[in-house]
Amino acid sequence: MIVIEDVILSDDLAEQFFVCNIEKCKGACCVEGDLGAPLEEKEKLQLKAVYEKVKPYMSEDGIAEVEKQGIFVLDEEGDYSTPTVKGKECAYAVYDEKGILKCAIEQAYLDGKTNFRKPISCHLYPIRVTKYEQYDALNYDRWEICSPACGHGKALGVPVYKFLKEALIRKYGESWYKALEEEVAQRKENDIG
Repeated sequence: MIVIEDVILSDDLAEQFFVCNIEKCKGACCVEGDLGAPLEEKEKLQLKAVYEKVKPYMSEDGIAEVEKQGIFVLDEEGDYSTPTVKGKECAYAVYDEKGILKCAIEQAYLDGKTNFRKPISCHLYPIRVTKYEQYDALNYDRWEICSPACGHGKALGVPVYKFLKEALIRKYGESWYKALEEEVAQRKENDIG
């Protein structure tokens, strides 16, 4: 385990490889699973603020579900998440011309329409964050649909934490990420020596 400030990371984040291979998985993480994307408290407000700018990027079905269920929903576990279309894909997911699911929220962000990229739970995937009173626990979520990403990451030599550098900095900050890099480098040096 790796400890950086009040965050505990699984060793897998430094030892396992991962680079999304969306051409192979077709964005399956936006449609597989039981719930929509988990939302942090502040993200509910951010999503509410940008919804009208995101709406033009959404599918008709996605818009209909948001109009019916709300911009976010309270899930069975008492947490907030994005609504889904017929219990499947995230209401904010939209198929592109190649049949790949993309995020309407992120597309609006990339087009400069909003300053909210997408839920941090999506940005950090395949890391799952479990919040405890004193610390966050970061674990590598292994999922069969991501097998192509594991192979792709291994071929490129990119560990999970490096693939998710931008998302980890967004969540915990530059200095935190630098401390993580230093800790991983120190561990490698100790293993070699």
